[in-house]
Amino acid sequence: MKRTKIVELLNTDHPMNDVVVKGWVRTRRDAKGFSFIELNDGSCLKNLQVVASEAIAGYDRLKELNTGAAAAVTGRLIPSRGGGQAWEIQAERVEVIGSVDDDYPLQKKRHSDEFLRTIAHLRPRTNKYGAAFRIRSHLAYAVHTFFRERGFTYIHAPILTGSDCEGAGEMFHVTALDLNNIPRKDGKIDYSADFFGKEASLTVSGQLSAEMFALALGDVYTFGPTFRAENSNTSRHVAEFWMVEPEMAFCDLAGNMALGQELIQYLIRYLLNHAAEDIDLFARFVDKGLRACLDGILASDFVRLPYTEAVEILTSAKRKFEHEPAYGRDLQSEHERYITEEHFKKPVIIHDYPREIKPFYMRVNDDGRTVAAMDVLVPGIGEIIGGSQREERLEVLTARMDEMGLRREDYWWYIDSRRYGSVPHSGFGMGFERVMMLMTGIRNIRDVLPFPRTPGGIEF
Repeated sequence: MKRTKIVELLNTDHPMNDVVVKGWVRTRRDAKGFSFIELNDGSCLKNLQVVASEAIAGYDRLKELNTGAAAAVTGRLIPSRGGGQAWEIQAERVEVIGSVDDDYPLQKKRHSDEFLRTIAHLRPRTNKYGAAFRIRSHLAYAVHTFFRERGFTYIHAPILTGSDCEGAGEMFHVTALDLNNIPRKDGKIDYSADFFGKEASLTVSGQLSAEMFALALGDVYTFGPTFRAENSNTSRHVAEFWMVEPEMAFCDLAGNMALGQELIQYLIRYLLNHAAEDIDLFARFVDKGLRACLDGILASDFVRLPYTEAVEILTSAKRKFEHEPAYGRDLQSEHERYITEEHFKKPVIIHDYPREIKPFYMRVNDDGRTVAAMDVLVPGIGEIIGGSQREERLEVLTARMDEMGLRREDYWWYIDSRRYGSVPHSGFGMGFERVMMLMTGIRNIRDVLPFPRTPGGIEF
């Protein structure tokens, strides 16, 4: 018989005969003549209680069903005679699918996040991480639903690239050269002998590719993995992370900011409607202010704040920052959180940054000093979206590239887009893991990725 998922059984409104469930044992408790088994199959947070009488065939094997073992149960779904659940399975047959060794590390007790990172292959079996990765799945679906409902086209941007979108240089290099016999020319690595005939890296952003498609298809987005070789061990940084990056033709900075706010609020609303049970776990045990934070974001019209005014707020604040704020400097996480959590107590979109601290592709404003950039900041996280109106003017773009020491020949195709029917366009990047942190109250990015990649960490 076909198995039925536990989430379906718990949500049914009637008893059922000949039910088959399969899952992993969370606990087993033996009483005189009966065993009570809590079974979970990952389809939802709640377990399903199985009541097995000693009269059923194979009852003597139930002693093998320790925490972590896998089992198949055939029986009847009946109203529960105990408290805490509406339904239970009256077992007619229990089969041990996979036994578990005595050193199974996930016993029925609380485990620290630090310990669970060392067994990342097993941590999805815990309540917390099972819920986190169900939320992640819902969130990814919600991203696609949001853009599909608005007529966007989904683009697969390349993972391998020959250009540095951010100009930061912190990229993972990709090579097929023999590392024991690297060809050199004039004392430097000869990349002309490599697979692509030039230097190649893992992408830090799909933006430049998405821009090309926006200038053909109108509204597009990418959603995929990006990589940064930043040797950082903070709670906010990993080497591999996912980015959601829309690009919109005929869109200015105001339209870009409006879409950013709309997207964040849509995702919160979607998860509260489709993953309420899992969200509630985090609201009860991880961050007791989570629901108030999410509800506050939903109820807010995000403040639009020029960068200059943001710096004035920070420099006049009656508190000491670890990094002193000043005009011409990037805002740090502590600054972003002060602005959203203490000053405005709501989400804020900071815009119009000094040109010298932003990448070449951002549109230079009429004042010549600032660019049409924007960052969306939310309480508890800080920056969650970064974007801009793109520089559509050929002469200004190439001058900015020269100003920043970029070789035009490496971006010839990007420059071409400004020669052939260039139009005003805008876009942004939303860090998917940062949205996960917002939705769950988890404060370490390593705990919202299935297998985080960090300096010195590629175990799984």
